[in-house]
Amino acid sequence: MRKTTAIHPRLQRPLRSRSEIRRLKEERRNWVGTLGAVAPFQPLFDLLPNVCFFAKDRRGRTMFASRGILERYQMRHEAEMLGLTDYDINPRHMADHYVRDDRRLLSGRARIIERLELWFDPQGLPDWFVVTKLPLTDARGRRVGIMGLLRRAEDHEKRLPLFQTVSRAVDLMRRDFARPLVIASVAEACGESLRQLQRRFHSAFSTSPQEFLIKTRVVAAASMLEETALSAAEIAQRCGFVDASSFAAQFKKRTGMTPRAYRTSHARPPK
Repeated sequence: MRKTTAIHPRLQRPLRSRSEIRRLKEERRNWVGTLGAVAPFQPLFDLLPNVCFFAKDRRGRTMFASRGILERYQMRHEAEMLGLTDYDINPRHMADHYVRDDRRLLSGRARIIERLELWFDPQGLPDWFVVTKLPLTDARGRRVGIMGLLRRAEDHEKRLPLFQTVSRAVDLMRRDFARPLVIASVAEACGESLRQLQRRFHSAFSTSPQEFLIKTRVVAAASMLEETALSAAEIAQRCGFVDASSFAAQFKKRTGMTPRAYRTSHARPPK
């Protein structure tokens, strides 16, 4: 076998004065000014597996969206996404959550936000993704928008033992949320006690497996309210709720609206 020589980064680098650093920053600003009007680095995100990029202006309108974002919303061209807000493409209770975070960044109350959020995967199923958001500033330092990265939680957290212990439970609940699942049975299928699963799930996601299951059902129900004419009882049955009364209570608790009010406000033409 051919011998190889290890290459290490140089630990002794040239020292530069503050004035030189200021000069380099000015040169960088001038260089950026020569680039095209459309962000030249955006195409890179189309080449990174499992990483999506988005950017919005102060009004929450989408200005950039990488291919992965478009696929998650079943769009083929960026023009379909351009100018749309979170309320145009997500159930309202999810959009409210995203917009609250954006306002914190735009107001200066937060410098960076990174959290696990419930999004849709390319098949339209709810799943957990790691979302990282930062404010966008103009040449005068004013906050003029939001930019962010979206990554599947598995890709971001796979080195964390806690995620490994709950990933099977997440898969089971995503796949079978419409069935009358019992969390104790999910724990048993994962080789865990109920208490172990609850503790590890909370450590990984800061929520309980019961809450994850309910939120998954609520997200699915919200989509049905927007896109179908199914009755509340039919939606409750298809999404795994005990009955229409339980569905209405759980839905209102997490969205602040009854199913009927939600449908009235957000219904789309049936497909």
